[in-house]
Amino acid sequence: TYHTIKDLRIVMNDGTVLDTADQQSWDSFQITHRRLVEGVTELSQRVKADPELTALIKKKFSIKNTTGYSINALVDFEDPKEIIKHLMVGSEGTFGFVSRATYHTVPDYKNKASAFIVFPTVEDASNATWELRKAQCTDAVELMDRRSLYTCEDMEHLHFLRSAPETGTALLIECRGATEEEMWARVEASKKTIADAGLLTLQPIEFSTDPKVCTAYWDARRALIPMVGAVRKAGTSVLLEDVAVPVQNLAKLCNGINEMFQKFDYHDGSAFGHALEGNLHLVFTQGFETPEEVQRYADMMDYLCKMVCDLEGSLKAEHGTGRNVAPYVEMEWGKKATAVMWELKGLFDGEMLLNPGVVLNTNPTIHKENLKPLPVAHGVVDTCMECGFCESACPSGHVTLTPRQRIVATRELARLDASQTPAD
Repeated sequence: TYHTIKDLRIVMNDGTVLDTADQQSWDSFQITHRRLVEGVTELSQRVKADPELTALIKKKFSIKNTTGYSINALVDFEDPKEIIKHLMVGSEGTFGFVSRATYHTVPDYKNKASAFIVFPTVEDASNATWELRKAQCTDAVELMDRRSLYTCEDMEHLHFLRSAPETGTALLIECRGATEEEMWARVEASKKTIADAGLLTLQPIEFSTDPKVCTAYWDARRALIPMVGAVRKAGTSVLLEDVAVPVQNLAKLCNGINEMFQKFDYHDGSAFGHALEGNLHLVFTQGFETPEEVQRYADMMDYLCKMVCDLEGSLKAEHGTGRNVAPYVEMEWGKKATAVMWELKGLFDGEMLLNPGVVLNTNPTIHKENLKPLPVAHGVVDTCMECGFCESACPSGHVTLTPRQRIVATRELARLDASQTPAD
């Protein structure tokens, strides 16, 4: 979004509407919100005048990063309208409400070929990713660790995954092109890049353009989260964390995540993600019914955040900070950059009315407070992980409650029935 956003319509905390596509709206905003416009301009100049801070910001945003605010806008732009527009990206409603967004489009070529390649080790898969990134011959590279592969090895066209060793790691690669010739040229360049690097694969590298095969490959990737949710223990939640590191540190991140899962007894945990960006998603299940379970989760988060920061990574790559990572923003960014973020929050929302504590929070334990339980309620609903993906296609959504709303209500009734609290 940061690189493709064209214009935004923003409702500010006082109700003022700023439409960046409307010059009259911007002219009026510069008068009515002069303090904000001048404030971001002055702050941008101050940041640019600090070589150390500027270098930190550029380094942090050389990989995916949504931890804290998009303070790269203070470095990338001079025009205060562009600064404000790009600061909104990833601000999670803490600066204002985005009521409309207009984007620049990117090509979506119809000519696509996919390959599902299994490497003997995560180091081999990570080295292949690094070589492919340098060669710039692929359009998508998704990494899946061995635990992820277990969940999809019985799917059609993926039975070959059953023979993968315990250390096996897969890359799902896609090459695209404006023409078939361009696509196949990128395919051959990808195969040559892996071969020239001397990297072994468990099967010959074969790219397919068969819609059934390609759909099976990408359905497996998309199904990883719901498949974990379907087999989890009743009463537990499916949790998804989202981190990134420089690609050359990807193998260390994968191995570190596996060690972390073992250390804290997350035996169903798995990792997969956008390898070209050094971005991994961690999926695991967690109960929050007892203080011991909550503390186990908090200890795991401390361990994960320290590990990612030691690898010069981002604690949040795509999904936004949220209250779960808000206590760790300063760990990643340091005091000076975090102070800039607090200053921005004060300029946009000095009264702290908009989503307070979601991106920046002074409470170091907020991530283990007010946790939502998923009490065992009924066999029909206990498998639901409340992702909401069903709601857009639900025929009852505009008539009565959606399936997720009914499930949430059923779980709340079960919680109230089991509660010993007089207020309940």
